Amino acid sequence: MVKIMTYDVLIVGGGPAGLTAGIYAARAGLKTLLVEKGLVGGQIAFTDNIENYPGFESINGMELAKKMFEQAKKQGMEYQQGTVEKINDGLEKEVIVDGKSIKTKTVIFSVGSNPRKLGVPGEADYEGKGIHYCALCDGVMYKDKVVAIIGGGDAAIKESLYLSNLAKKVYVVHRRDELRAEKSNQKRAFAKKNIEFIWDSIVTKFVGEQFLTKLILNNVKTNKETELEVDGSFTYVGYLPATSWINVEKDKRGYIKTDHKMSTSVKGIFACGDCTDKDIAQIATSVGEGAIAGTSVAEYIEELK
Repeated sequence: MVKIMTYDVLIVGGGPAGLTAGIYAARAGLKTLLVEKGLVGGQIAFTDNIENYPGFESINGMELAKKMFEQAKKQGMEYQQGTVEKINDGLEKEVIVDGKSIKTKTVIFSVGSNPRKLGVPGEADYEGKGIHYCALCDGVMYKDKVVAIIGGGDAAIKESLYLSNLAKKVYVVHRRDELRAEKSNQKRAFAKKNIEFIWDSIVTKFVGEQFLTKLILNNVKTNKETELEVDGSFTYVGYLPATSWINVEKDKRGYIKTDHKMSTSVKGIFACGDCTDKDIAQIATSVGEGAIAGTSVAEYIEELK
């Protein structure tokens, strides 16, 4: 007979929110398991430089993720790499991870979000063949080459700065005539000689042969179409929550609705981080929500007793 593992808390997703929830739950004396299908740290693991997280004037994202992970494990949190396939609800919940059953009293979803795609012709054809979503992961492929960044928010400008140290030329294609990124990063980007901004423009098509060779742009004010020759392209136009498979109440965009204790519409199921409905998605806000979720599961389990 196969022994079924039993936990007080099972956390799905190992970003800052999930890791913080793990620290708080484990410190409360709860038997805690974190399941992550990818790289522990979530989006921050792919961030080159973080300058707005309290306590660190500047820190590499992977390094910060490692510090959080090691702290959570020292507190007693267990870790398993795997994919959560299904959750059967009940007073004690059954979680199926890679075909194997795990029992838990509570579940915390911290599944984060995935990069939003443009949905234009050629995008699917050249993913991994010139179209990318992570400069830290794939930027080294474009040393001394020409790349485009699509977007004008924090992520887009931070990654344009990172790529400007590798690529010969970086074009930033933005549909507006001003950026939404932090002013300090804007100032640094405007000062870079090899970063050029293409304003009021959207990508309408990706073109190439075996690999991407050009972007077809359309000026939203003049309706004029132009071609931009590039070796690679990186898209940063927001994120979509990775919640389509989760059966709790969500808003129209797919973000999980929670109360002030990070409880969802299903008893014993909590959520935190970038998969929840909130105005600001930052590491600091995710950590805060993770702390609340980790504390709330302890209170919930105490009430069950």
